[in-house]
Amino acid sequence: MLASPGPGAAHSPIPGVHAGPPIPLPVLAAFLVGGVVLCYLLAAARLRRRGDAWPPLRDLSFAAGGAALVYAALGRAPGGPFTAHMAVHLLVGMVAPLLLVLGRPMSLLPRALPPGRLRRLPLALARSRPTGFLLLPPVAALLDVGALWLLYRTPLWSAAHAHPLAHAAVHLHVFAAGLLFAFTICQLDPVHRRHGLALRGGTLLLAGAAHSVLAKSLYAHPPPGAAVDAEDLRTGALLMYHGGDAVGVALAVVLAVRWYTAGGRVPARARRRAERRTNPRAGRAVPGEVPGAGSTAPFPSRSLSPTVEEGTPATAPDRGGGTRAGHREGAADRRRGARP
Repeated sequence: MLASPGPGAAHSPIPGVHAGPPIPLPVLAAFLVGGVVLCYLLAAARLRRRGDAWPPLRDLSFAAGGAALVYAALGRAPGGPFTAHMAVHLLVGMVAPLLLVLGRPMSLLPRALPPGRLRRLPLALARSRPTGFLLLPPVAALLDVGALWLLYRTPLWSAAHAHPLAHAAVHLHVFAAGLLFAFTICQLDPVHRRHGLALRGGTLLLAGAAHSVLAKSLYAHPPPGAAVDAEDLRTGALLMYHGGDAVGVALAVVLAVRWYTAGGRVPARARRRAERRTNPRAGRAVPGEVPGAGSTAPFPSRSLSPTVEEGTPATAPDRGGGTRAGHREGAADRRRGARP
């Protein structure tokens, strides 16, 4: 958990980790998270009152992410000390960030703020160049998974548990890096630059592989400087392995849904539905209409003969191939020739 060692706390099998009552720092963190979730729900309710659309599932997702963080701060995960630590690692660094990102807080914040400079500030920060660099998928993956390798494959993990502030700073970094990675991969909120599906999907695949390799290494060898029970170590490593894969699959599903809705068949279907609403004859065959013709009349309105000039009445052909006017002129000539 996020609780730090306090005076007189009982010792656990892991050096530097104590199982005493939580100190006020985790409680303050829980209150802070609860306040943020409450502000989010109030802002979403304000949008609905003024007639704006905001899906309730986003409220549920953001509240679930906040609940995961509160449980990580104050709850007691089952299992041994290392297994419990891995459960907190999954909640703080992977599950809660994904749920919070699915709530789209950066889309809600500008709409909830009053018009003016205060409303433009979040978008300006999200689209600034430093933020754009941090939101590069490889950079976000390095800050997230790379930091985990540094934490568990060096004496940093054991040293951090011996100092309350260092312990809290480690959890804060794990949460911030996981939130940045989920935000970068999903790209649900407005950002400086939207990266392609190939880059985000490839980064997710490589980051998931690195996380799995780290879990396998912990299955065989504990963090340097930590005396962990063998069974507790294997259980915690398995939890890290399978839990990380589950969150990775969830991120991949978000990527696939985003691709489907943005560039798949949904826009084409929406366009066809809009065309049917505006023009009920669209997509239906009209009897006598030439396919592809721009006019909906059964026959073309222009003359079939390109030689007839505009303003000159066209003569109708008779069954013999000539014209009625020509036959009348021939009959008149024959009558004049028959006269004496």
